[in-house]
Amino acid sequence: MIDINHVDKNYGGNKKAIDNLTLTIPDGKITGFLGPNGAGKSTTIKMMTGVLPLDQGTITMNGFDIEEAPMEAKKIFGYVPDQPDMFLRLKGIDYLNFIGDIYQVPASLRQEKIEELTKQFDIYDALNDYIQTYSHGMRQKIIVSGVLLHDPAIWILDEPLTGLDPKSAYILKEMMRKHADQGNVVFFSSHGLEVVEQLCDEVAVINQGKLLFHGTLDEMRETYQTGDSLEKVFLELTSDA
Repeated sequence: MIDINHVDKNYGGNKKAIDNLTLTIPDGKITGFLGPNGAGKSTTIKMMTGVLPLDQGTITMNGFDIEEAPMEAKKIFGYVPDQPDMFLRLKGIDYLNFIGDIYQVPASLRQEKIEELTKQFDIYDALNDYIQTYSHGMRQKIIVSGVLLHDPAIWILDEPLTGLDPKSAYILKEMMRKHADQGNVVFFSSHGLEVVEQLCDEVAVINQGKLLFHGTLDEMRETYQTGDSLEKVFLELTSDA
């Protein structure tokens, strides 16, 4: 479970990037995180993962405070950032072994997991190539493989399907469903509303740093008394008009 309690973030000036955000992301569900560009999604995720400090409030991962107990919190989540352009001068296999070393994945299990994940994502034959030679989609796949290597209980995914080919996107969605069904947390942001509508058990909608809605799609339609698609409800909900 992820608990976000009364979190603020201000980049300067009077307008807060995140304004008193309180949100509980439960175990056993896929939660979609929605909002227009600049709504505060990536800022929230970067605070959740310890990339950015909180100005106020607390965030805990299965009871571990991301600021008070960062090492314990970071051991139990995996984070896919919105840009996969990292560790470009490493070979794919070196990057995965580096991640395995950080999370102390045993050598025998590590090799098995690396082979399984990279064959599923069709990058096994490229593991001895440098990541800087990879396409955007291949870089996304190597980052996702690294995140899943230590089998974290909590998945935090920022636009994880961007750049993936249809087969790999399908495989990742199946993995997300299985992980949640096993009682774990899957929290992901996306601009693909059809994917969210198809995949998510619940959604959280943010705009201008404030939480507008959190619940199931049926609850959203009931709240706004409509049978429209998620796209229409979302556009109405986040309209500045």
